[in-house]
Amino acid sequence: MNKLLVAHPTGNANTRGAIEGFHKRGILHSFHTCVACFEGDWQYRLAAISPLREFRRRLFDKSLQSITHTYPFKELMRMVASKTGMDNWIKHEDGRFCVDRIYQDLDKKVARFVDRYHKELGAVYLYEDCATDIVKSAKRYGLKFIYDLPIGYWRVMRRLLEEERKNNPDWAMTLGGFNDSDVKLARKDEELKNADRIYVASTFTKETLKDYPGQLAPIKVIPYGFPPINKSRPYIPLDGRKLKILFVGGLSQRKGISYLFDAVRGMEDKIELTVVGQGNIDGCKALKDALSHVNYIPSMPHDEILKLMAKNDVFVFPSLFEGFGLVVTEAMSQGTPVITTDRTCGPDIINNGVDGWIVEAGKSEPIRETLVSLLENPSELLSVGKAAMETAAKRPWSCYEEELANSVNKYLNGELSES
Repeated sequence: MNKLLVAHPTGNANTRGAIEGFHKRGILHSFHTCVACFEGDWQYRLAAISPLREFRRRLFDKSLQSITHTYPFKELMRMVASKTGMDNWIKHEDGRFCVDRIYQDLDKKVARFVDRYHKELGAVYLYEDCATDIVKSAKRYGLKFIYDLPIGYWRVMRRLLEEERKNNPDWAMTLGGFNDSDVKLARKDEELKNADRIYVASTFTKETLKDYPGQLAPIKVIPYGFPPINKSRPYIPLDGRKLKILFVGGLSQRKGISYLFDAVRGMEDKIELTVVGQGNIDGCKALKDALSHVNYIPSMPHDEILKLMAKNDVFVFPSLFEGFGLVVTEAMSQGTPVITTDRTCGPDIINNGVDGWIVEAGKSEPIRETLVSLLENPSELLSVGKAAMETAAKRPWSCYEEELANSVNKYLNGELSES
């Protein structure tokens, strides 16, 4: 039986693409997650309550309802705690309803499902931090373990961010990436060690796995897809106005945000920067000071972010460590050209200088040089923006779904041997 069990606690965009592709290919046995809404069901109706509106973001196609299994209690409590100030309940790794506990709870419950239904399965398809107990059960019955790693290897992240912490001490407290316990990091290594095949969404992620201290299974890169394009996106000439730049993401130095602020410093008469995202603003003086000189928006609904992308001339995503960077594909789908770094999905989806720009991570000068060039050659905003939209149109999410499903199906049938 070559059918897959897929488990992911939140069912994000890439997981959604994976399960829909597997389902269309006829190889999906079941999907396991904490919360999944289907129009009209009790979880969908529960989302009418203000603290639980996030449930609506977990809306799935009706065709998946009969094979979807949910385990909502702890995730429900996490959402309530996060909205009502019960921070001890969601404290990293320790809180009763923290993200780590939710992942581990799902891991244990789905492992019991595998014990019961293993004869109907050929493999389990799992994600980072939710692949310990399930894998033990799967291996016990000879099932294959396919691992989807959405972000780069933790040892490389720590090395790169430690360098950044030393080079940029004023921004160090925003970095994160150093809070995971040794136990959690050991679990990550164990997951990689046990994988029979690994899928990643960017070449950068694959490259980071070269630092794994041991032999790994074959690794396949399949980039994610783009949202539907915005065919009605207007392009307003730059004559007599400022160049409008947008950043969307967590306000962390992992996103390289200080390099964006440095790049535009002194150009305020020519550039208007808008920043959307949340972070520990009060705890970082450098961040608080920088935000006081730009248009700052703490948060927006996703559909409003897409509209905002279409109203800006350039999207800048200077991340220092990114598994992919869905905001890059979102901006390109809106016809907004992107400046991003070589540590994102950029090298996999952008033709440098044609439908976007790729710059070296950890430097402000390349970003500034690109912006100056655009101010001097504003016609590029139109040509590169339209090229970005054309690139997006050629790779909708259905392409990712089909490529992943076909690759996994061939692997299950013993037809794949490449890395």
